[in-house]
Amino acid sequence: MVVRTWLIAPLLYLITFASVAFSLDVDDESIAFGTPKQHGLNVDSFQGNNATKSDRRYLIYDVNPGEGFNLRRDVYMRVANMMKILREKENWILVVPPWRKLYHWRSEIEQNAIPWRTFFDMESLNRYVPVIEFEDFIHETGSPRIDEILYLQGYAEGWKDGHWEEKVDARDCIDRPIYFKDDDGLYRGYFWGYEEVFAGKFKCISVQGTSSILAPLLLEKTSSRSVFVDRFEEVLHIIYGQKDYWEARRSLVFAKHLRDEGDKFRREVLKSDDERDATVMDPDWTKNQKREGSANGGPYLAVHMRKADFLYAHPDKVPSLDNTITQIKELLKKHNLSMVFLATDSTKEEYLKSKLPLVTYNAPKTILNKYGDGGVAIIDQWICAHAQYFIGTCESTFSFRIHEERDILGFRGDKTFNCLCGDKELGK
Repeated sequence: MVVRTWLIAPLLYLITFASVAFSLDVDDESIAFGTPKQHGLNVDSFQGNNATKSDRRYLIYDVNPGEGFNLRRDVYMRVANMMKILREKENWILVVPPWRKLYHWRSEIEQNAIPWRTFFDMESLNRYVPVIEFEDFIHETGSPRIDEILYLQGYAEGWKDGHWEEKVDARDCIDRPIYFKDDDGLYRGYFWGYEEVFAGKFKCISVQGTSSILAPLLLEKTSSRSVFVDRFEEVLHIIYGQKDYWEARRSLVFAKHLRDEGDKFRREVLKSDDERDATVMDPDWTKNQKREGSANGGPYLAVHMRKADFLYAHPDKVPSLDNTITQIKELLKKHNLSMVFLATDSTKEEYLKSKLPLVTYNAPKTILNKYGDGGVAIIDQWICAHAQYFIGTCESTFSFRIHEERDILGFRGDKTFNCLCGDKELGK
């Protein structure tokens, strides 16, 4: 068997950040226009200084509705590093968009207008750039008004003569926008389930380049106090893999209540805890200086096995269940481990459990109702991140985020950047 260890930086850049967004707008419309309900997903708010300041400007952003949870985390990093450029000139505040129900969130519970504090530690985000929730933006400004929407898109003509260059221009909209002008000349549409929210101005912006190309536009071409940049996945990282990239990534600390739930499962089921595993982290991410190889991990093998849409989108990358079992057994023997933790969207868990010493995290209803599918996915990732050895699914952003988490925790690369081999690669 060959287990591939990735040269992750080039692969991530080419696959994850190429901004080829697939559209699930029609599917998304089925959940788009409902009002927020009391669905039990809110947790305690970060108590920051919410006093309104006259010099503040607000950047709101969002991503194509069809993009998944883990790509959205990556886009946040692109926004945060552009914010650093803006803040060199003016007092910009980043407003993170409430989470809507995503394509991969299949539970029937209400999952709309979910605040970021449900999934991430807001204090940690604020150690990198000033961040507030959308509801705090409405409170600070005293109005549901957004001054201007900039709707990002590519260039209709593509790359001229095959030549790629960074550029940004106001253009006619290529596709029909999801926003419309009402009888009062105000722009309405889907704003995360907040029916009262509207915008004063709207324009389509064709872009090609990194997020830094938007900074002059925001600083010099508009005087709007609050600007909503939609489809932010259209722009790339300013510099992938460098200091600012990793600082933005390290600031994306999971919410404590989710880490605690994952740690409880590790202790009770996998005989794993931070002291024994050498994965103790300071609550302040800026104080953590982990050396590669300093983390040992818990006495288990973690596997992320992506099935579902990957069977169609990446058929060459997904092994059959029996070949997956064979690869896992060889890894257990090689690394002298006797337990497997599996994170998967497959419906064949019982078959795998009949062939392997395997456990999964099955969220109690109280956890699912309180934190939603996104919270349960984070708990899965947290448990995977603490294993002695991890193997994921090639080209899956779920696996990519686990790689990054393990890198931050101090795991060796050869125990982290691995993926299951597809049947064709195994000669099956």
